[in-house]
Amino acid sequence: MFESLAWDLEDQILTLRLNRPDQLNAFTLTMADDLVAAFTWASEDDAVGAVIVTGEGRAFCAGMDLSIPGNVFGLDENQCPDLDYARREFGAPEQRDGIRDEGGRVSLAIFDCKKPVIAAINGAAVGVGATMTLGMDVRMASDKARIGFVFGKLGIVPEACSSWFLPRLVGPQQAIEWTLSGEVFDATEGLRGGLLRSIHPPEKLLDEARALARKFVENRSPVAVALTRQMMWRNAAQSHPMGAHQIDSLAMFYTSIADGKEGVAAFLEKRDPVFAGRASDMPSFYPW
Repeated sequence: MFESLAWDLEDQILTLRLNRPDQLNAFTLTMADDLVAAFTWASEDDAVGAVIVTGEGRAFCAGMDLSIPGNVFGLDENQCPDLDYARREFGAPEQRDGIRDEGGRVSLAIFDCKKPVIAAINGAAVGVGATMTLGMDVRMASDKARIGFVFGKLGIVPEACSSWFLPRLVGPQQAIEWTLSGEVFDATEGLRGGLLRSIHPPEKLLDEARALARKFVENRSPVAVALTRQMMWRNAAQSHPMGAHQIDSLAMFYTSIADGKEGVAAFLEKRDPVFAGRASDMPSFYPW
């Protein structure tokens, strides 16, 4: 299915492996397309309950593959876009293929995904290898992991929507320090700064990620999981809590008349629930 990804699906857990180990899983335009396709598929396939992303070999992702000839970021240098054009023609093919940041396309596909996403950072994660994880719901790391927002060292800026995600995760002060210094730091620093959930021995990282993923999918309503994930991300950006209240109310209404009935019955009968809802068939107000 994919040129640059390996994958397996077991017990509703889809594991995606960035699969260019000889190049330390360096990011390419093909990898961007593969990741967008993978998350679009995972979002709609009811066999998938959660997604884990990791790297094949000793790296997670060593950033953009800088050995590519021409503009290494895949941008069309013959164009001269302005903000008005970017907003007006955002979906045009020439924008997607020549102006839009490829890491951002991946981050937006992750953001739109209806399944929880866990990053299992097994080694080096620098540049887009770091920023692509920010839209994932949980970041777990090996004690061998090294992370860096190194864009300043290349004379460029952070991408992959990281200016939206990173300050929300670690606060503006920490986000600015990491992005302006461009320093590569270890997992302990990532944990201290609030970027990582936990640190694990390399041989246990995937097992721990799968154990967490199972908590997200076993005896859970896929519709309620999808709504909850989107509510946590989207409602936190509302300008007033009333916006969250409106979405909460609709989500509560539609889940209570569907899987909520089974959940209450199972609780009262002291048994595991059997939820019939599917993330491929969401309530009519989704996405808001």
